Amino acid sequence: MKLTFLGTGTSQGIPIIGSNHPVCLSTDSKDKRMRAAVMITTDDIQFVIDCGQDFRVQMLNANVMHLDALLFTHEHADHTAGLDDIRQFTIRKGALPIYAHKRVLTNLEKRYDYIFDDAIIYKGKPRISSNEVTNNPFQIKGQEIIPIDMMHGPDLQVYGYRMDDVAYLTDVSYISDKEKEKLQNLKVLVVDALRIDYHPTHFNLEQALDLVAELKPDRAYFTHISHKLGFHAEVQATLPENVFLSYDGLEVVV
Repeated sequence: MKLTFLGTGTSQGIPIIGSNHPVCLSTDSKDKRMRAAVMITTDDIQFVIDCGQDFRVQMLNANVMHLDALLFTHEHADHTAGLDDIRQFTIRKGALPIYAHKRVLTNLEKRYDYIFDDAIIYKGKPRISSNEVTNNPFQIKGQEIIPIDMMHGPDLQVYGYRMDDVAYLTDVSYISDKEKEKLQNLKVLVVDALRIDYHPTHFNLEQALDLVAELKPDRAYFTHISHKLGFHAEVQATLPENVFLSYDGLEVVV
């Protein structure tokens, strides 16, 4: 299995428009981050988790020629606003299966009514097949996906996903002990680490490190990183030897 980090930034990306923050002015390519998304590739399947505003560029950068599915963690724009750009895949290959919580599917149907409404027909319309995700395992072309039920702040439920010995958790501020049972014996854990200071809807660096220490994966990669975490190279130098800051374009083979 291979993970390709398509984007590792927050809802604003890095650099932020109009910002003079030192990280936004950095010339290190690892400090330049598109919105968070990841691609999972095996011998049998290739799918993406989340498609934000940078989805088109991410597909071009990774030279993606096909997708078997698109999974959503939640409905925020930085995880869904690129949905229209799946059209190039669906024009060639037909309807793309999408997977999300029922609430997220309802939200997308309102925002992208022309995609979901079969009565609206035109040649370039993206085509999808909707699949509701519940807190139960499901399969895509034989690949088991285990949803991880989490909270993004006090009021918003989000899903992380486990695939074999890999788990991808973003936009998370709380995981129950019951859900952590699904995250045992991981080879790779991906989790967000937004910044140094506490944030009400995301893990900060300390909380992400605490989760790594608790779950003890072989390797951990932090994502959904803001400019307030600091320079990539400086932060990486402070981390344990099996913990890494992800960056756009990073490929991890499991």
